Amino acid sequence: MTAVAEATRYAVPPATRRGVLRAIIAGLDPVKAVPLQRLADWAADHFKLSADSSHEEGEWESWPFQIGWMDAFSNDDIEQVDVQKAKRVGYTKTLVAKVAYNAAHRFRKQALWQPTDDDRDSFVKTEIDPMLDLVDAVRKVRRGKGAEDSIKLKCFRGSLAHFLGAKAARAFRRITVDDALLDEVDGMDQTVEKSADPITLAKGRLEGAAHPKCIVGSTPRRKGFSHIERQVQAADARLRYRIKCPHCSAEHPLIWGGKKVAHGFKWDSSAPKPEATVHHVCPHCHGSINQATYLKVWREGAWVCDLTGIRYGQDRTWRNDRGEIIRPPRHVAFTSVWAAYSPQRGWPDIVREWREAHKALKAGDNGPAQGFTNETLAETWEEEYEQTETEALRRRAKAEALPMGVVPRGACVLKNSIDVQADRWEMVTWAFGRNDESWAIDYRVIYGNTADAAEWDAKVEPLIGLSYPTAVGTRLACSAMAVDTGFQTHQAYVFCRKHAKRNVHATKGDSMPGKPIKSRRTLQDVKASGRIVRRGVALWYVGTDTAKDLIHGRLQLEGSGPGRMHFAADLPEAFFTGLTAEQRIPVRTHRGVELRWECPSGRRNEPLDCTVYCLFLAELDDLPRWTDRQWSRAEQALQPDLFDLPLPPAAADPIQVVDAAPPAPPAQDQPPPRPARPRIARAPAAVGSDEWNARL
Repeated sequence: MTAVAEATRYAVPPATRRGVLRAIIAGLDPVKAVPLQRLADWAADHFKLSADSSHEEGEWESWPFQIGWMDAFSNDDIEQVDVQKAKRVGYTKTLVAKVAYNAAHRFRKQALWQPTDDDRDSFVKTEIDPMLDLVDAVRKVRRGKGAEDSIKLKCFRGSLAHFLGAKAARAFRRITVDDALLDEVDGMDQTVEKSADPITLAKGRLEGAAHPKCIVGSTPRRKGFSHIERQVQAADARLRYRIKCPHCSAEHPLIWGGKKVAHGFKWDSSAPKPEATVHHVCPHCHGSINQATYLKVWREGAWVCDLTGIRYGQDRTWRNDRGEIIRPPRHVAFTSVWAAYSPQRGWPDIVREWREAHKALKAGDNGPAQGFTNETLAETWEEEYEQTETEALRRRAKAEALPMGVVPRGACVLKNSIDVQADRWEMVTWAFGRNDESWAIDYRVIYGNTADAAEWDAKVEPLIGLSYPTAVGTRLACSAMAVDTGFQTHQAYVFCRKHAKRNVHATKGDSMPGKPIKSRRTLQDVKASGRIVRRGVALWYVGTDTAKDLIHGRLQLEGSGPGRMHFAADLPEAFFTGLTAEQRIPVRTHRGVELRWECPSGRRNEPLDCTVYCLFLAELDDLPRWTDRQWSRAEQALQPDLFDLPLPPAAADPIQVVDAAPPAPPAQDQPPPRPARPRIARAPAAVGSDEWNARL
């Protein structure tokens, strides 16, 4: 065999060589030295819009006001970016561009949360999947499909992207990322399964990242319940987009205005088509512009903080109020991004929407007005919701002047309940009498490590069967305790199982509307002493929404009598604010809009939760259905000999402690008296029943 033939025999085919070369180039691509670009610049070079998810197909071009937050998305000096925005301002597309940028340019692990799993599924199918197929830079780094590619997870060379719903706490576990992206946060729960708010949980996934980034964006919803509004208020710089007035060159933001101010949106209401006359009036010179003029000057705008003067302008640098270049703030918020800034919303259309909403509002329908406020003006909607007035309860407590820690007249049964938090237990004791009348007589906060079983034994066990002095000189013990197992579930189960024979009940809230206060019971496994005890503890589900409706209704009743709720005068401020923390508001569910009791983020509602569980204990003992005879027996058992003792002289102090004198010799037809002993004698007063009052 000749040398030429031998060389030909072992030669690599050209197609193979080309394939190997392409593989090497692809493998080295993630580590290739590429000039670092800001997101807005990278998107201009690489990002594309799909016809499936956009009215405009093709190459991406950022609107001038979008560049500010897009640059902030890609600035490693900025740890959190908030965008409070209206619909149709292009925010979703910039967020999708950020996902692509992280995958193809920065090679960073990321997670994006939507309010629900259904929202996540829709977002991935309509926004993410078309982008993955359309953007060449992303397609080059995408790893193969199959087990590594699902609606929840997209894998790339050097990075990955999680897509999650925010309803369950498990969606915030077991992942570590560089970027946490939360979309439409105002559609998320105030707290996720009673653990924490979704933004706090998402930030927990950033621990250890070299350049952690949290991006929070949303159309705002209800005032007091808005995640995005709270984040904006906490930002180091709250920025609004200002344009230059073509008449006086002064900067100002676009604003809605209103009848009370001379600037902002104005139109001629007497015109045949008032919306066609809309214009924006400058707050400085009162010159006006229409939308066409705005679109000529909008590129000269700048993001400016009204409080600090910090700005991010067309030179794309951060400056202070003196014009000096500065390092960007750690936490920035882009706010008041309302529909007038978007070229996709005509100004006449905005006015037309407002006129229709205003007409509906006057007719008693506030739905269109709320939609306009949230989705067009990018502002929170404030509405009067069902809520108990805290100050009114405090005034009533002071007026009744009941001592704290004393069982009042008329109360015969005591219940206490425990709410568990990370660093404390909170306890409330309620006393119950006939006709559903009740008294809050004690509230305690016990600090400790709720994950430690020894601390449960040392600090919570003494509260079982806790006794209190009564107004008639005896003592009365709590007949049952409820423990909320929503937090530190394992320790709560172990404690309740250990003390089940002492009437300690494990409870869990069920907020489904219409659920009875005493709902169903299940048997739960408990891990104790290193082994699993099957069906070791009975867990009661409590209809919390029903209980809160009942409490809210009873708190509106004043004076004494059936269904009234009373409070010791010395109960602390935290008790009253916690009891009235929640509001009954409309909530979107899979069954439609429902009224639910919700607690605004940042407020504590433990006293209310404890009260709910005390009501459950009353239901467990069937107290609301006790007969007069049963209540009479309970009253007699509390002070059995009260009516066999002589009354003190009329001039005696009605609350004086006296020693009963030996009784006079009885008449012949009278039975022999019982032996006398010291008692607390009181002036006649209504106690708990007509029978008692008649005897007095």
